[in-house]
Amino acid sequence: VAVAGPAASLPVGRSAGTVILAMDVSNSMSADDVTPNRLAAAQQTALSFIDAQPDSVDIGVVGFDQGALTTSQPSADRAAAKAAVQRLRTAGGTSLASAILGSLSAITGTPVRIGEDGDLPDIGNWGSATIVLISDGEDQGGPSGSDAVMAAATIAQNAGVHIEAVGVGTAEGATVEIDGYQLHTALDTEQLTAIAQATAAGFVPALQASRTDPMV
Repeated sequence: VAVAGPAASLPVGRSAGTVILAMDVSNSMSADDVTPNRLAAAQQTALSFIDAQPDSVDIGVVGFDQGALTTSQPSADRAAAKAAVQRLRTAGGTSLASAILGSLSAITGTPVRIGEDGDLPDIGNWGSATIVLISDGEDQGGPSGSDAVMAAATIAQNAGVHIEAVGVGTAEGATVEIDGYQLHTALDTEQLTAIAQATAAGFVPALQASRTDPMV
């Protein structure tokens, strides 16, 4: 199955700014319900997206499983961004909250965290920034994890940062083997849609995307 690029035009009308590609590298991304597997499909989608962006857009890459690691700081260096995408390998569980917080940290250049008492930090206005979250949408955080995801999305919303979610996987899903255990995993469109809608952005299943429009 060929994977097209990630979707229709992003809902931010500009030709310059910062884009963070937040790439899911959790173990479920090794599932082969997308050919050759979800991570490889996500990488192909990300590389196509990078090629489609104008020089005025800085691109950074964040890989996430249970935590998040900035693998390429936002810059105009396309080769660095593409190399960071290609280096990604699967490991660990999934924390979508970490993905969002790690991406916001990459945007602002300082750590962004939810307070121990649940307080949300004011990170200022970053309306020229967009997070493109490429994931199967599954989150191992349970009910409390879902609360953290939406809290992180609220921080982004308050800062004017859009989160464009691109789903990788199928509703039927597939079974992967992790540490000797069989785990069924499927695309969670509801979770990804909720994240995108929280920041007035959109969700696109990658397999249904038809083009790699630049941010214009």
